[in-house]
Amino acid sequence: MEAIRVKDKEWQLAGVHYVRTEAMCNGFGLSLEMEFGEDKAGDEYILVLDGIHPVSTCRLHQLDENTGKIERVATLKEYRGQHYGAAAITAAEEWFAERGVKKIFINSRTEAVGFYEKLGYVADPKQITGTGAFQCIMTEKQL
Repeated sequence: MEAIRVKDKEWQLAGVHYVRTEAMCNGFGLSLEMEFGEDKAGDEYILVLDGIHPVSTCRLHQLDENTGKIERVATLKEYRGQHYGAAAITAAEEWFAERGVKKIFINSRTEAVGFYEKLGYVADPKQITGTGAFQCIMTEKQL
């Protein structure tokens, strides 16, 4: 298992896009526009590889000098429950910590909250958005 900090290398971005397309578009029926519509040049990601295979990813968004947000967390279905998603989150936290970030938010699908709680995140039941498979709750962690 290897976690890579992705900025703009095409082969790394191809891995990020593959994981998100498989996990979110094919797995949950999201359109490509819905999944990738907010991405922009220069976005930063973590890509987790199993050997040569891209299996998990997340996007980093720094809100201010002390606050970050981990977004678009996705792991291929057959790799869930094997710590690949946790490796992506941990690598993102480390990257943020190097920049002085003290607090991280993740908007979690409600069914995934337990995963984030195991990583030290606390859900805020007052911050729920969306519906159905994409009902989400904001989680937060102090570094």
